Amino acid sequence: MVAFLSSWPWENLGNLKYLLYGPLIANVVYARMYEETPKFNWCLHILILCALRGAVYTLCSGLNHWHFLTRRRRVVQQTVDFKQIDSEWHWDNFILLHAFMGLMATYTFPVFTNLPIWNSKGYLFALLLHIAVVEPLYYFVHMLLHSDYLFTNYHSLHHSSVVPQTLTAGLATPLEHIIFGLIMGIPILATCLLGYGSLKLIYGYVLIFDFLKCLGHGYTECVPPVIFEFLPFLKYLIYTPTYHYLHRKEMNTNFCLFMPLYDALGNTLNKKSWELHKKIFSGENTKEPDFVFLMHCVDVISSIHVPFVLRSFVSLPYTTRLFLFPLWPLAFATTMLLWMFGKAFLVMGYTLRGRVHQSWCVPRYGFQYFLPFAKNGINDQIEDAILKADKLGVKVISLAALNKNEALNGGGTLFVKKLPDLRVRVTHGNTLTAAVILSEIPKEVKEVFLTGATSKLGRAIALYLCRRGVRVMMLTKSTERFQSIQNEAAEEHRSCLVQVTKFQAAQHCKVNQMPSISPKYTYSK
Repeated sequence: MVAFLSSWPWENLGNLKYLLYGPLIANVVYARMYEETPKFNWCLHILILCALRGAVYTLCSGLNHWHFLTRRRRVVQQTVDFKQIDSEWHWDNFILLHAFMGLMATYTFPVFTNLPIWNSKGYLFALLLHIAVVEPLYYFVHMLLHSDYLFTNYHSLHHSSVVPQTLTAGLATPLEHIIFGLIMGIPILATCLLGYGSLKLIYGYVLIFDFLKCLGHGYTECVPPVIFEFLPFLKYLIYTPTYHYLHRKEMNTNFCLFMPLYDALGNTLNKKSWELHKKIFSGENTKEPDFVFLMHCVDVISSIHVPFVLRSFVSLPYTTRLFLFPLWPLAFATTMLLWMFGKAFLVMGYTLRGRVHQSWCVPRYGFQYFLPFAKNGINDQIEDAILKADKLGVKVISLAALNKNEALNGGGTLFVKKLPDLRVRVTHGNTLTAAVILSEIPKEVKEVFLTGATSKLGRAIALYLCRRGVRVMMLTKSTERFQSIQNEAAEEHRSCLVQVTKFQAAQHCKVNQMPSISPKYTYSK
């Protein structure tokens, strides 16, 4: 049986849950249209606050995905998988819940009816109440949530995300978010009851609370250790992403909300927190990529389809959406600046079978590859990326799309010839496919019949096999194209390349073809 308040009541609605904001919107519209003298409308402010809270989490999530700036300070080297993305898809459920909790509070407590916009004394009272009430209360509740029953039925959902990120902060059960919402409301309600509340206090406290939650749940260490070295007492007043990560990893330490002081008082402070913090911030924990995929932008709109803009959008197959068009000028201006001053940058990465794979982007659009005057600049960008990959110890860099254009750089041969001492292997899709096919051909094979022999892929396979002393029967009616490939082979290997024009030449070969990969081949031992 499902535990009480362990699932959301609107779970089956999907994105239709946003219709639940309808009554608040209707109230605002009605007040604007039919009330002669507009009154203070809490529905309007709750809607604005919900939008701002969503914006804080979205912006922090985007900044967290600026891998080109943050990759050396990742708290967790592992990357987010699709299972986690799916589980966090409705991370903003708690904002909807808190909207209705806030609305109930405004109708329950008359003190909220006529709040001033500003009251400077309220900030001090709210801060004192946060330190003296919210922090210890949250610490106590959080420890209770790690008891057997509550953890199994409730809090384990929050810990199910392997890679903590800003949106992970919203992944929890309704019961937890009701409790956290009540705790968060204590300084606001108490300050208002004391007569020092204000509208700006409510906005400020809630948004700062959200920002600090995003800070701790991010997988990028952004708090410089020098702050704690210069002012040591601060390490007990503000937590860090590393500090919270240790709680998620080891479970029995670092329970605080934002202030490690209460972990120190409760003897639950992880002794490794500060040393690990220094190590991660210095970049010692970084693992360099094994494989780099060097791509480029296709067009202005598709260039927005990246994790550091909107993670929910990039998690879906790309389609042109109308809401992206207002961002067109910004995206175009950014790319123009990168055209003039930028270099290839890291867009995203993932770990596969223990190896780090990254996608780097040359800051150029597809149309720029067809501008004659842009050719040298693009090749300089690609060369710079190859040299950077070589310096980092990358094993393979693959040129994608137009970066491997024959007219641009001969499919990458320009760089291989220009930089003979490279340790990194420069490849592209065709050469990688050729490598897969070649790995399937037994070493004892002495003769191969190859169709599609004069294509880029066929050429690569034929030239490699002839160097091994394998006789390659190349099916083609174009003598000119055959001789062009034959001339590329070393003189002592050219006799291994044989032109054939009919399939009968393969009658003694064993049939072996790789599905969905062209060209096809047969061989005989």
